[in-house]
Amino acid sequence: MRSKSNNHYDLHTYSNGLRLITVPMEHTKSVTVLVMVATGSRYEAKEINGISHFLEHMMFKGTTKRPGSLDISQELDSLGAEYNAFTSKEYTGYYVKCAAEKVDIALDVISDIFQNSKFDTHEMDKERGPIKEEINMYMDHPPRRVAEIFETLMYGDQPLGWDIGGTKENIDKMRHQDLLDYFKSHYFDNNTVIAVAGNIVSGEIKEKINKYFDNIRNGQRTEPPVTDDDQKQPRLIIEYKKTDQTHINVGFRSYSRFHPKYEALEILAIILGGGMSSRLFVEIREKRGLAYRVRTGVTAYNETGNLVTYAGLNNANLNEGLKVILAEHKKLVEELVNEKELKRVKDQILGSFVIGLEQSDDMASFYGEQELLEHKIETPEQRLAKITAITREDILEVARDVFKPEKLNLAIIGPLKGENKEIKEILNSW
Repeated sequence: MRSKSNNHYDLHTYSNGLRLITVPMEHTKSVTVLVMVATGSRYEAKEINGISHFLEHMMFKGTTKRPGSLDISQELDSLGAEYNAFTSKEYTGYYVKCAAEKVDIALDVISDIFQNSKFDTHEMDKERGPIKEEINMYMDHPPRRVAEIFETLMYGDQPLGWDIGGTKENIDKMRHQDLLDYFKSHYFDNNTVIAVAGNIVSGEIKEKINKYFDNIRNGQRTEPPVTDDDQKQPRLIIEYKKTDQTHINVGFRSYSRFHPKYEALEILAIILGGGMSSRLFVEIREKRGLAYRVRTGVTAYNETGNLVTYAGLNNANLNEGLKVILAEHKKLVEELVNEKELKRVKDQILGSFVIGLEQSDDMASFYGEQELLEHKIETPEQRLAKITAITREDILEVARDVFKPEKLNLAIIGPLKGENKEIKEILNSW
């Protein structure tokens, strides 16, 4: 049983394995209750791909105490609360943010939907429509869609390569029993982390969680399949769509969240495309006017990850833009970053990190995600110390390890037809 207390947070593990993290924040008047479950689309079988997201929707459709979705929404709206849920590939979360004095109501509602949702068959049939329209919405949004097909290109026909929302065909075929079975297989005590941050007293919240989550199920955790990360040459996927812009994700296989060089990878991404002073923003937008938006980011999973740059290019500028993006990657392989640039990027991270943890919802996510996914917690100071310690040589080492032809992937959405030989030549010559 893990419990830990310091001047930043308190971690308490109940006898059933349920974990609670409390983060007192005296300066705020709000509180965020975040309930997270270690399940997402990578835990699904192909025939029920999309069920994690479907289940998330159904959690707001009524309980015994609150029979319909309107009963839930009206009660939370009357608090002036912010509330929602989200599904990722590795975890699912439900949260309520409200005035601190209303925390009991927030806990009552969120524990009720988590433990006592009815999963009514009629409501399930109705919800197929909104979910399919959500899938359509993302299909019609190229910046989002290109990120989906990029991971499909990288990970193929295995869970990390599937869309979180699933397919419309799967949504139509999903059975009520599938939903119940999946809920029972993943929504239970030792697969759940609750993070409560804001104007709270940790001991009081500990007692309240024991009261409100007294009906949480027991269960046995399962691990998702390990992803086959093998690649031997550059890969390309093109999805035709009549658009005024060509949207690209160009990226490389990189590191898991547990990799010792993960912080150096994050800095590398910011050097490339992490702001208006980043190398790619200056070269692509400011100097050449090739795109309005260009950005680089890192996605990390338990055993793998990727560093990817998105750009929305004028259709006529695709080849030039791709060449410039890859050339900037090449520079980082060939030469050390100068000290001034590295310091600027570190200062950027430190500043944005501090700003990003001012709110109770940010704090709940920061601590809750670490405990759920990593089973260990670093304080903001510990995380920032790692960033500060990164050297120019670390950046060069990571760039040379990651930016290799056999790790390169390119996803494109736009009005492209034919063999696109020049694009293939650009990739193969890198």
